[in-house]
Amino acid sequence: MSALRLTPLILAVALFMENMDSTVIATSLAAIAHDIQTEPIALKLALTTYMVALAIFIPISSWMADKFGAKHVFRWAIVVFMAGSVCCAISDSLLTFVLSRFLQGMGGAMMTPVARLVLVRVTPRNQLVDAMAWLSIPGLVGPIVGPPVGGFITTFASWHWIFLINVPIGILGILMVNRYLPEWHRNEPRAMDFTGFLLAAICFAGLVFGISVLTLPALPASFGYGSLLLGIVSAIAYWFHFQRTEHPLLDLGLFRQRLFRLTMIGGTVFRLGTGAMPFLFPLMLQLAFGLNPFESGMVTFASAVGAFSLKFVAERIIERLGFRTSLVLACTITAGGVLAMGLYTPGTPTPLMMALLVVTGFFQSLFWTATNAFIFADIANKDAGQANVMSQVSGQLSLAFGVAVGGGVLEGVRLLHGRGEPLLGDFHIAFWVMAALTIVSALIFLRVPKTASMHSHAESGSAAE
Repeated sequence: MSALRLTPLILAVALFMENMDSTVIATSLAAIAHDIQTEPIALKLALTTYMVALAIFIPISSWMADKFGAKHVFRWAIVVFMAGSVCCAISDSLLTFVLSRFLQGMGGAMMTPVARLVLVRVTPRNQLVDAMAWLSIPGLVGPIVGPPVGGFITTFASWHWIFLINVPIGILGILMVNRYLPEWHRNEPRAMDFTGFLLAAICFAGLVFGISVLTLPALPASFGYGSLLLGIVSAIAYWFHFQRTEHPLLDLGLFRQRLFRLTMIGGTVFRLGTGAMPFLFPLMLQLAFGLNPFESGMVTFASAVGAFSLKFVAERIIERLGFRTSLVLACTITAGGVLAMGLYTPGTPTPLMMALLVVTGFFQSLFWTATNAFIFADIANKDAGQANVMSQVSGQLSLAFGVAVGGGVLEGVRLLHGRGEPLLGDFHIAFWVMAALTIVSALIFLRVPKTASMHSHAESGSAAE
């Protein structure tokens, strides 16, 4: 096999492990919660912790690769991810499970960005598009096979194996990296903003943990308020630090660009509305509909099928409709799909639910595809790296907030009637709130000019306000 095919497929082994792991866990939450003696809703802390770890460590992945070598960092990222997986499998409490997911997130934060960096450095530019296409395979296949596989393992074996299976996959990846990936010259690392890194880490962790605690009364409210206060103070401190630093970790000055700002704000609101969907929907199918994890996974994977199918027509849709119409349409139909989840009952035909999930996944994927490109619409080439990092960080944080908010609404409604497990109506209200948030993102993208395109920064020079 040629190096053009072999290199991305080697890197894809680790990315498949990461992408599959993030989807298999959703169908196993009820079983995990039962074994570690906690409430299923409490496991939103494990989901948000993983996303916070990604947000914290993604910004330093390129620096780590330049400092220690991309191949070396990628190899150790797999080791850390495997270690986190084993720790998840042997966890016996909510605290140990949450800490294990954070360790997993540290490894995951290095795998995807560094894999892309490795591919860029070893692949000739005229072959890069084809190589990137091969690297994207695990991101498309993992979410499709993840829910059924996770549900099957949890139902017919044990949820522990959804984490332990990462060990042989990771070992295979390390062996292939050692044998087939070449060594290459690494760039001189740029100056690292360690102060900014520390302040950002405290800010991200404080805000997400604070919201999660306040919407989940497993800990005293004082913990939540204290954590929120620490996060806010760190955010203010970072703002002053950013203004005095030549090479800040996150360049907040990019928000002066109008299209970048609208895309970041609209994307954040969209993720707030949809972030809890992969968490709440499988729980509703299991707790309120009585499905087992495997049956639940065989329903929820339909969303990934819709997302996969979009990849073949995304470019044509965006070219035909333009970015504004594509984004507004994607937000509106996705909001309709979330609203529909708030209408399902155990009597709703499964084929109907799956069909609507395919449609919702299709337009949700259209949103990701459009925003992943449009985030650079009025960004100069020299700032593209920073825009990419900030987009990834905000994406993980807003998804974490989305899980916290969605789970918080469900928990709040459950407390009103004071019963043990959430009722079907509690899930419905949570989905209605999420749908309302999602439709707000459509209103935000209506402010994007009709003529806005990927050449907007070159057309008028007035994108900055």
